[in-house]
Amino acid sequence: MPNPSPSPVVVGVTGTSAGLAAVRLAAREAVSRDRELRIVHAFTWSHPKLDQHYDRARRTASQIVDAAVATAQRSTPGVRVTGQLVDGLPDRTLLRLGRTAEMLVLGDDDLATTPWLPTGSVLVQTVARAWCPVLVARGPRPQAGPILAAVDGSECSMLGLRQAAEEGARRNVPVVVAHVVEQAGAEKAGHAVLARAVEAVPELTDYQVRLMTGAPALTLIRASSRARVTVLGPRGTHDAGLLGSVARAVLRRAASPTLFAHGSPLPECRSTSAPVRHPGSALVT
Repeated sequence: MPNPSPSPVVVGVTGTSAGLAAVRLAAREAVSRDRELRIVHAFTWSHPKLDQHYDRARRTASQIVDAAVATAQRSTPGVRVTGQLVDGLPDRTLLRLGRTAEMLVLGDDDLATTPWLPTGSVLVQTVARAWCPVLVARGPRPQAGPILAAVDGSECSMLGLRQAAEEGARRNVPVVVAHVVEQAGAEKAGHAVLARAVEAVPELTDYQVRLMTGAPALTLIRASSRARVTVLGPRGTHDAGLLGSVARAVLRRAASPTLFAHGSPLPECRSTSAPVRHPGSALVT
């Protein structure tokens, strides 16, 4: 039996259809990265007066893990997968496992149908605080298309662009480096943001830059409908708190799987005094 991956792809499951969609996506990610898939379900028992139901509840939790493992094996033959029932709170469990994971994968659990995004939810806490990238699954299967990387000049978005470059190279698809300006007349500043971004990430090879005009969150959500994966940072230049306003909206409503960047800080940017050459560019309003 091969040794477990030192940094597996970890997916959290709760027994929902969204969770199983995350398992299928995580299985494909694990195989493409040559990593083990680790499926986890966090079990918490908070009913001391109902101990007679404990065994039944734990069996049900174990069945959730077993079903997820079977789903991974059916959907992605050859995946190396283990399932584990972990005692503890879900968000704390995922954050702990994320310290040594290649990636965390979660389902969206129909977030687009909720009127707001609960700050205390497991998904929000994980997306905001993880140590590794967090991929949120959308729908039964990702669509075709490029990697969409949203940049705004912040350190988080630069880290996202670096991870988008890695995703594009691994999947052999182009990266669209996108920046949104809210009004006409800001195009010059917007192009400067794009130029600094691509200059800071020399790993980018097959890419184009795209300047878009409109409300940033809604514009990116629309653009995500044509993307294979949308990549962004959990916070922007002027954001504070757990998640930035754009990240919150994209988390709720993006049409593609969404990768929230976490990990090692981006190395110091190279000087942008020299002209930047772009393989392709487009202005979209």
